[in-house]
Amino acid sequence: MNAIFLIAKKELSSFLNTSWGIAIFAIILLLDGLLFNAFALGSSPRYSADVLEDFFYFSSGTTMIAGILLTMRLLAEERQQGTDALLLTAPIQENQIVIGKFFGALGFLLLITLSTIYMPLLIQLNGKVSWGQIFAGYLGLTCLGATTVAIGTFGSTISKNQLSSAITSAGILVLFLLGWLLGKVTSPPFDTVFSYLALFDKHFQPFMSGKINSEAIAFYLSITVIFLLLSVRIIQTRRQH
Repeated sequence: MNAIFLIAKKELSSFLNTSWGIAIFAIILLLDGLLFNAFALGSSPRYSADVLEDFFYFSSGTTMIAGILLTMRLLAEERQQGTDALLLTAPIQENQIVIGKFFGALGFLLLITLSTIYMPLLIQLNGKVSWGQIFAGYLGLTCLGATTVAIGTFGSTISKNQLSSAITSAGILVLFLLGWLLGKVTSPPFDTVFSYLALFDKHFQPFMSGKINSEAIAFYLSITVIFLLLSVRIIQTRRQH
């Protein structure tokens, strides 16, 4: 547990103290602000709940983008620079390496996500929204962010450099996002399977409207655990060779 904490702390510190981490922080907040003003608020009068729902809709996209950008360097950077040998020969377990890096990236992603709270507060100030909808929306962003970081961690684990890590992770993420489309063009029982595996359509949308879906939480948690276990297995195989 101490090793996990130290690795997570090191990763979080590297994001907070490098231009790369600060740049991602600034870019994501800028994108969230622009999308909020351009699309969520709009130019015509709307119900506050609908504005908040649109905010979480656009924030889901920026959250996934941030997750990929943050994780592209987790393990791929060390492999690219040749410093992964030190990590692989250190007296720590493979799962400690993966979980520590995962929580470091997720912690920074949640910091970015929570920094957008002023936008729902602006809606609350000029209208009236349920605090339950705000909580559910951010819970959904947390679940989606954790899954994206887990996928990104896996992509970084199997890649030799940061660019291929980002491409691999984004490709896997897109496949999961397109599940709803595949569900519409395939026949039973595959349509149900693909629709269920879609990261956004079925599982995230209830959070946008203020509904906490335990099935969706279990889905995100399962996908997160699967990709973290795959990352652990890859490191185990690399250590054996």
